[in-house]
Amino acid sequence: MLDARLRPLIDPPLNRVGRVLAGLGVTANGLTFTGLALGLAGAGAIAFGHVGWGLALIIANRLLDGLDGAVARVRGPSDLGGYFDIVADFAFYVSVPLGFGILAPANSVPALVLVASFVLTGVSFLAFAVIAAKRGTTTEAHGRKSFFYSTGIAEGTETIAVFIAMCLFPAWFAVLAYGYAALCALTVLQRSVVAVSVFRD
Repeated sequence: MLDARLRPLIDPPLNRVGRVLAGLGVTANGLTFTGLALGLAGAGAIAFGHVGWGLALIIANRLLDGLDGAVARVRGPSDLGGYFDIVADFAFYVSVPLGFGILAPANSVPALVLVASFVLTGVSFLAFAVIAAKRGTTTEAHGRKSFFYSTGIAEGTETIAVFIAMCLFPAWFAVLAYGYAALCALTVLQRSVVAVSVFRD
């Protein structure tokens, strides 16, 4: 919901840094995999009770996730890079609830519910992208991407805001997890309604 609105604010500084990194020979895929490693390390830190470190690594992951796209815009986006980027994103997204689920037994069920909601959201997102590509539908609402990005209530910005809240208030993990899982379910419903409107023959 907020991703497209934030693009005009975050893209200019990211693009400036991206041009510098590309000039130094840094690749977008290298940033993607480094960011994934940091994000998974953050989930691991949470699982072992180092929630502060987890938060720092989550923020580092998101910074590199923004920079890999900036470097790709300089060097030219690739289909393989787009594939790696989305796989890394979802691997990171599911790892954070998993970390909280390992941290405390009481978190296990809400973590499972949240991961399940991420799976459903991801399936609706990717299915929409596949059919949009088949029909030649394009959008740059989220910037130049390797494939169609459909807008939803629960997007990257909202997910990271919830992760930050979970790290700052770990005792509220269950409430935040259930609440955000509900938003993810609404996003699937919203995307399905749009699909009915757009893809109906």
